[in-house]
Amino acid sequence: MQPEETLRTTLRRIDGKGYGAYKDIRGQYRFSEYSFCIDHVQGDPFAAPSRVRVMLSRQTAGFPPEFFSSRSRTIALADLLSRRFGDACMRRAGHGNGSGKSGIIEMDIPGQEVLERTSVIVRDGEVEARFVVGLPAYGRRIAGREAETMFFHDIPRIVRASLLCSSLDPEEVRLHCEVGEDADALRGQLKERGMVSFVADGAILPRRSGIDDLPMEGGDVVPFSSPASMRVTLGAPNRGMVSGMGIREGVTLIVGGGYHGKSTLLKAVERGVYNHVPGNGREYVVTDPDAVKIRSEDGRRVEGVDISPFIGTLPHGRTTTALRTDDASGSTSQAANIIEAMESGACVLLIDEDTSATNFMIRDQRMQELVVKDKEPITPFIDKVQPLYRDCGISTILVIGGSGDYFEVADAVISMDEYVPEDRTTEARSIAGRHLSGRRPEGGPSFGCPGRRVPDPQSISPRKGRREVKIAVRERSHIGFGMYDIDIRAAEQLVSVSQTSAVGVALWYAVKYMDGRRTVGEVVHRVMDDIAEEGLGILSPGAPGNQALFRQHELAMAMNRLRSLKVRTTSSTGKGGCR
Repeated sequence: MQPEETLRTTLRRIDGKGYGAYKDIRGQYRFSEYSFCIDHVQGDPFAAPSRVRVMLSRQTAGFPPEFFSSRSRTIALADLLSRRFGDACMRRAGHGNGSGKSGIIEMDIPGQEVLERTSVIVRDGEVEARFVVGLPAYGRRIAGREAETMFFHDIPRIVRASLLCSSLDPEEVRLHCEVGEDADALRGQLKERGMVSFVADGAILPRRSGIDDLPMEGGDVVPFSSPASMRVTLGAPNRGMVSGMGIREGVTLIVGGGYHGKSTLLKAVERGVYNHVPGNGREYVVTDPDAVKIRSEDGRRVEGVDISPFIGTLPHGRTTTALRTDDASGSTSQAANIIEAMESGACVLLIDEDTSATNFMIRDQRMQELVVKDKEPITPFIDKVQPLYRDCGISTILVIGGSGDYFEVADAVISMDEYVPEDRTTEARSIAGRHLSGRRPEGGPSFGCPGRRVPDPQSISPRKGRREVKIAVRERSHIGFGMYDIDIRAAEQLVSVSQTSAVGVALWYAVKYMDGRRTVGEVVHRVMDDIAEEGLGILSPGAPGNQALFRQHELAMAMNRLRSLKVRTTSSTGKGGCR
């Protein structure tokens, strides 16, 4: 490790030279308060900024052991430090002068969810922060004096303001850690209590807008209050006893009039697979981590998926035990999405009728009489939702507003009335008994055992032109993977572009486990096991600071939507369901 003065001397030596001379500063330096590492030097002032790191010892950072005494607290502490580092960067004045990205200092800043990230890593009290800097230039000539100011004035000030315990509010740090630890503790009690989700009393579920994930404010906001019949109490290590609505395993309907909070409740449950920052309103809304949002997806590619539990033989004798299509319909895509979710280990399906294919969800008595079953290959979801739970152990939470036929298959019915939930299960069953739907169940009493899919590693290549690996992510919903654009808009539980970035490199990493025998589900679980043991850094070299932890479900979604994917299909050896 070189002394900091070596960096200063080098910057003065290359001042005014061509931009390429910046490569001379790459290396590791010992500053008075931290180690400073320049991992990657951009080749041009208009290129992606340079990647750097600062590393603080446990003594320098000064955080007491209670703030990193558990995995939950460690992740929460790292999350808070990322936020404070980003805040300090934004407060910095006088940056951005020069060509291209000159003078910028930026870190991957989290949103409302608390995720394990590579931007700040805490290991037994040691702190490593990863961020990017735009090396200053005028034209393509090095602005060495400006770079010296960045490295020896701006970055040290940001570090002191954001990464030292003495610079932060200890109560804010404590609360951040405790809320994360409590949420994980609540989530950990769901299975033993026979529940798939828990919504705490007093939670604020509505958001400010469709593009603002902060909690809604004002006199019209209705804090959540559980129906008495569904109220349960769970214990949290810091907050103590927490009461709220427990959504139990099985089939749960969320009903109610338009604009009364049905989809708002489902969205909160959907995001409950993650922890949230204090003040978000959803801090104590927790959901089984293997809950997966399902929707229809017109036009998606489907590769070798056994959708026969939902869709039988198609016209002209086309079978559906290993369906391949480059342009799936709404019903076909929704069926494939459910089977693929089962394959990746989903234990709960989250479905909103607004984003579902109508003919996939229901076929009423009148339609059954007009279009007889011999002419209709689709078995609607209403006839498979209970066998899915009985045979496979997969629960469903379904927002429904247009078909009371689902009352006959529901285990619980929650009615939203001006954002106030009511338990209407008994009444819904009474209505179903008085007003029989008259429809005939279709598809048989069992769910069926979908076939297995084994991916071909040769079909997954990020090569593009002369580049052996070209993986580019600029937005949450798309991954540039070699020659292909992977559209993952349907992966609605991805909440950060940093997760998408990690999914992109994880897809390439996953090829190492494709041996011609492992299924898609087995491959993605192997990848997640590696990450759990070694951390996100195992996915890609170079210490990038722009990745966040995802779930195996989103990795499987990306793999399944890669248009070059090829799989070999085999018959199932058992029932689908949770891993």
